[in-house]
Amino acid sequence: GAQRPGEGAKTMSELKKCTGTQAVVSSARIEASRIAIDILKKGGNVVDAAVAVGFALGVCEPSTSGLGGGGFMLLRLADQTEPVFLDFRETAPRKASENMWRRNPAGRVADHENAIGGKSIGVPGEAAGLFYALHHYGTMDKASVINPAAELADSGFTVTPMMESHFKKGEPFLKKYEGSRRVYSDENIIRAGRICRNPELAAVLRSLASHPDDWFYTGELADRMIADIRKDGGVMTKEDLEHFVPVLRAPVQGTYRGYRIYSSNLPSSGGTHIIQMLNILENFEVGALKVNSAEYLHLFSEAFKKVYADRAGYMADADFYEVPVRGLTDKAYARHIAAGISLERCSPVSVEDPWQYEHPDTTHYSIGDSRGNLVSVTKTINHFCGSCLVPEGTGFLLNDTLADFSTAAGDINAVAPLKKPLSTMSPTIILKDGKPFAVLGSPGGERIICTMVQVISKLIDHGMDIAEAIASPRMTENTKNKIVYESRMAPAEISRAEQLGHRMEQVLPYDIKMGGMQGVVYLPDGTMEGSADPRRDGVALGY
Repeated sequence: GAQRPGEGAKTMSELKKCTGTQAVVSSARIEASRIAIDILKKGGNVVDAAVAVGFALGVCEPSTSGLGGGGFMLLRLADQTEPVFLDFRETAPRKASENMWRRNPAGRVADHENAIGGKSIGVPGEAAGLFYALHHYGTMDKASVINPAAELADSGFTVTPMMESHFKKGEPFLKKYEGSRRVYSDENIIRAGRICRNPELAAVLRSLASHPDDWFYTGELADRMIADIRKDGGVMTKEDLEHFVPVLRAPVQGTYRGYRIYSSNLPSSGGTHIIQMLNILENFEVGALKVNSAEYLHLFSEAFKKVYADRAGYMADADFYEVPVRGLTDKAYARHIAAGISLERCSPVSVEDPWQYEHPDTTHYSIGDSRGNLVSVTKTINHFCGSCLVPEGTGFLLNDTLADFSTAAGDINAVAPLKKPLSTMSPTIILKDGKPFAVLGSPGGERIICTMVQVISKLIDHGMDIAEAIASPRMTENTKNKIVYESRMAPAEISRAEQLGHRMEQVLPYDIKMGGMQGVVYLPDGTMEGSADPRRDGVALGY
């Protein structure tokens, strides 16, 4: 039977749970979830709803995503045999190079140049990605899916404590730029409980709705972006914007105990390693272990260490390097790894992960309907508040995705023209016997892999419902030989894990760095259950 989380988790999970017979939407903000439900009720499909959510989150969750960023969409329409994976991740400008950042005497990048301001900005892909999805898989016109976001920007929304904390971190850097000061700093300082309005962004959204698709990349808005990026030392040109195109890729796929898993392909490493990790777990009786017992934590820790060691050794933009995805997701390779895991003791992993991956400061949303149409989207501007640069008169923050490149000279994940930095974003779809079982995803930087695997295992191995599986306490491990765990876990189990040789580090009971999962699960009777992660502001709605 299902392993119940503690009473507190149960209460939290109930708060974040919803059901629907027609559709369920789980997103990072209630305003965005409401907009999606409204689109679906008006006859739009799940892609129309997903595009509307994308534009809306750029308004009401501006510190994590928006027009200045990029991301990935995994979608499966009921008449498709295989899901499709849309990559609209930002690219490095054509003039990007390893020596464009100034270095301090220790060889590190000086003054956060790769994370703040003009030299940190990749070519934004969000507008191109959302428009591609709408025109190829949606049914509505642009104005119908953009106008709700423009109205939200005009009327405003209530700032949450989480959003305030994001902007407090960025405040010293936001003050550097006139456009940023006016929207998110000076008189509009972002504080919990206040109403945040953004008329400049509303105007940009309405222009997007009324102009041709490429206006964002070729029109006066593009000129404004380039002017402010260049003024701050960036190397992006109008040509970079004009030539950005989203890429349709095949998703990575695998199976776990009879369920078929589809997830993100490169330039995200996430899907590959989720499948690799599930392949390893398939060799053990996970369902017989008590969730978050010492034995459970030990097994997950040992397997995660092997997976993260492979991530450090092999993963990069596959358009630039050959990456052994097939080998990494092979069941025989997983059996080989599993055979080397001792259930009696902790084994050290010696690899040091040399790459920087994107940060926990991302957003995710999942949508499913009664016809079996599924969309899973993870998108970001990278760090909270991105580059902290709002181009004059636009109202949106530009990304700092170039911070995701390794700054070590010659590294396979070092910056290069038109290259995409590695990601762990992992929008995921799970089918059983060809029918929808779940649509999932989470922010959380490198911890996305850990979050996804634990929730998938709790759904399949322990029969938890979606809200329980998401609220249940989480752990992470990479190559540091240290289990980081939420403080709701039983102290006796933590002590026993230490006796197996693990170093343990406790974090908050519902720690924001452990992700912000948004999920929808299909029940045998056709009802859908949705849940948003109690660790963040998300809300799931159904109808």
